[in-house]
Amino acid sequence: MPPRLNALFTALGLICAPGAAAQELSAIYKSFQSPPADARVMMRWWWFGPTVTKPELEREMRAMRSGGFGGFEIQPVYPMTLEDPARGIRTLTFLSDEFIDVLRFAGEKGHELGLRVDLTLGSGWPYGGPNIPIIQAAGRLRCDKVPVPADKSLIPLPKIGEGERYLGAFLARGTKDHFAGDSLKRLPEPRGGQVALPSGLQGDHVVLFFLSSRTRMMVKRPSVGAEGYVLDHYDRSALDNHLKTVGDRLMTAFGSRKPHAIFCDSLEVFGSDWTGDFLAEFRKRRGYDLEPLMPALTGNIGEQTGAVRNDWAQTLTELAEERFLKPLREWAHKNGTRLRCQTYGVPPVTISSAKWVDLPEGEGSHWNAFTSSRWASSSSHLLGVPVTSSETWTWLHSPAFRATPLDMKAEADRHFLQGINQLIGHGWPYSPPWAGKPGWAFYAAAVFNDSNPWWVVMPDVALYLQRISHLMRVGKPANDVALYTPVADIRAQFTLGRVSVDRGMPGTPAAQLIPKLLAAGYNFDLFDDGLVEAASRYRVIVLPAVERIPLATYRALEQYARKGGILVATGRAPSRIPGMRNAEAESREIRAISARLFEGPKAAGHLISDTAALREKLNALLAPDMALDPVIPEVGFIRRDAGAVQIYFIANTGNRPVTARARFRAPGMKAEWWDPMTGSARAAGDGPDYPLVLQPFESRVLVFAKNVASKPETPPAGWKPVSIDLSTGWKVTFDELKKTVEMEKLRSWTEDAETRHYSGTATYEKTFQLAADALKAGGRLFLDFGEGAPLPEKEHKQPGMSAPYAPPVGEAAEIYVNGKRAGSVWTPPFEVEATRLLQPGVNTLKVVVANTAINQLAGRPPADYTELNRRYGVRFVPQDTENLQPVPSGLLGGVRLYTKNGKQ
Repeated sequence: MPPRLNALFTALGLICAPGAAAQELSAIYKSFQSPPADARVMMRWWWFGPTVTKPELEREMRAMRSGGFGGFEIQPVYPMTLEDPARGIRTLTFLSDEFIDVLRFAGEKGHELGLRVDLTLGSGWPYGGPNIPIIQAAGRLRCDKVPVPADKSLIPLPKIGEGERYLGAFLARGTKDHFAGDSLKRLPEPRGGQVALPSGLQGDHVVLFFLSSRTRMMVKRPSVGAEGYVLDHYDRSALDNHLKTVGDRLMTAFGSRKPHAIFCDSLEVFGSDWTGDFLAEFRKRRGYDLEPLMPALTGNIGEQTGAVRNDWAQTLTELAEERFLKPLREWAHKNGTRLRCQTYGVPPVTISSAKWVDLPEGEGSHWNAFTSSRWASSSSHLLGVPVTSSETWTWLHSPAFRATPLDMKAEADRHFLQGINQLIGHGWPYSPPWAGKPGWAFYAAAVFNDSNPWWVVMPDVALYLQRISHLMRVGKPANDVALYTPVADIRAQFTLGRVSVDRGMPGTPAAQLIPKLLAAGYNFDLFDDGLVEAASRYRVIVLPAVERIPLATYRALEQYARKGGILVATGRAPSRIPGMRNAEAESREIRAISARLFEGPKAAGHLISDTAALREKLNALLAPDMALDPVIPEVGFIRRDAGAVQIYFIANTGNRPVTARARFRAPGMKAEWWDPMTGSARAAGDGPDYPLVLQPFESRVLVFAKNVASKPETPPAGWKPVSIDLSTGWKVTFDELKKTVEMEKLRSWTEDAETRHYSGTATYEKTFQLAADALKAGGRLFLDFGEGAPLPEKEHKQPGMSAPYAPPVGEAAEIYVNGKRAGSVWTPPFEVEATRLLQPGVNTLKVVVANTAINQLAGRPPADYTELNRRYGVRFVPQDTENLQPVPSGLLGGVRLYTKNGKQ
């Protein structure tokens, strides 16, 4: 259906069913208040060693459930301790009978506790291990460039190792660093281990030897017994070997209750760009011989270079899909489960490769730049997959244990803005009591287990995340723009060892358009040539300075524009096809389509030469979904279309408060603000413009329907403001130390020598008087713990993030009024309502504050892994642990009780 007709029928549906709309709104709101369990955060559960026991496994599963988590993904990884039989410490070799026994226990107990159980189909990543021989290890095309010595007529072959095969050699003018592509000459087959050179060579020359080779990459972070080569993802026999020796063995641990999904972690088979039968497969699929053109994969041979590289890359993509992804999913289905997979990286899979995956997963928190989270959610939106997960909180506020609940929320919101609606927390380290406090941690992640001091507020954090995850599943995705991923332009830049489409995206015109599209008031999905038909459902399709495009894709886009779709090209119009076959004739037709689309009075498309004008031009073609005045780049949104109900999730991703007027494309509808922290709702007032005031890292939900149930809050007649300062006269008990101090003035724990390196909870207590007329004055009474301050953006050594913000509470607190829990504070605004718990006269206030474990770690020397490394080799390196300093902790700002009315 053309986009404009689709929009018309949608609008008619909204108008014709007000009663149904009210029921639908009510049902959605109830589910928002009490979201279903399947929207809970899951945790990646690292089994170190594995040195695990059934009692501790059960204890940790119960802790996950009590913390508000919905399940776990089992990931056996490197050991953290040596065996010590005298203390009962045993490492269970991967796939051993003992390991399978504890795996069976975890699966059965997890299901019994109502937790989702996922299983990594291996140990560490990528897939591989001791069962993979060198001939099934990840492959690469090896090119040795050897300078030609003067006056030599023969040159020896390079050393050819196990799993390698000689393919050919070429002579060229130049050096190892640069050769002349127009001078290439194929050399004869070797004799006696040497290759003959032409006589009379003048100047510098170099020989390019090509060998079918192996990367020799080993499985990263393996557990004991899982060490070995990464398998060849282009070789079906290698996958079959892994499934038979590892997959089938793991599944024996599960009876009738199979894992919810098996998991394939990062496709990070770095440098893998070849397989043993690649030349034959290339010839069959592309229709010509690659062998004489192999130098194009390592240097410039002229006009054909980009086309040859495209054909090479497309063949790699097809082999990875046919020989790895597709049979892996078939195996999962045969075993009664699903495939969850991070379908990006190397091999060079594309967005449409996700058609071979049941549950796509991404990672990357930069919501206004290109990430694999956006890559994954886009594939789901286009393929009709309702749930997309993300590996969340990797490297969050490194080092481990430094991350705060505010960090946790700040990153999660960025994933939600990209269309993610299932969080896979990175993560939960198995940590037995004898490991001490704060216990074990994975080197590249935050820690979210119950060894974390601020675990006391984890149920509240988890409920917020569960609410938004659920709400982002309601209805269907409603992004306006489909942004074409220039796969062919990226592939044209591939060279040996560098063959990733998603890693080639940053720096492209497509990636540069992303913040401009968002600032213009639109959200978007990415698509590629395998998803053109699905992309035609979008109101706008953008071609970002595309040079190479398949003819079939361009013909479909021309039809889209002729039928009323808004087709926009930026910078330039396409001019050629990607590959070699029929290149001249089909590229001529590409240029003809470009002329029809973007030239003359009957042009159906829109060419925007200067992307600085993108916002103005797009807004003229389609009203923005959310327009802010002024434009605030740190504020993002995403919309879900539930028919008669439109749901907007809006988040301030910055560390400063913002104020703007927001206009939405929702004519004739009423709006209601939903608070994702409390589950409450209030009318938003009359549009079309709505005041938007957000604290640092604050998020809200705005819902549009024909009618809303809530009414605007207005101050009652005779309303008088109340403000009582509660900042002084506190009794503070450091719970683990059993130490009580009097704090007349609030200060950081780090200011006192005895508590400088304290990590844990401290209980603050005081009483105060409240006059009866303060409760009768109207309005709502809030306990306010002060404002934080923005910090400079931190330069992260690793690809993680943190919330650059100095909070007034370090780092989280539970608040009790007159013995009853009022709530918790851990993110701006640091306040909680206390109206219903207050009483005239004397009131008691108790605040349980928790900090991070960094203070404790800063007061001790770093862990010594010398003996562990001597026994098992260096399998991990702790990150960012040098020169740790304690972090300000406790109540750090003022505390007051104040009245808020409906206009505040």
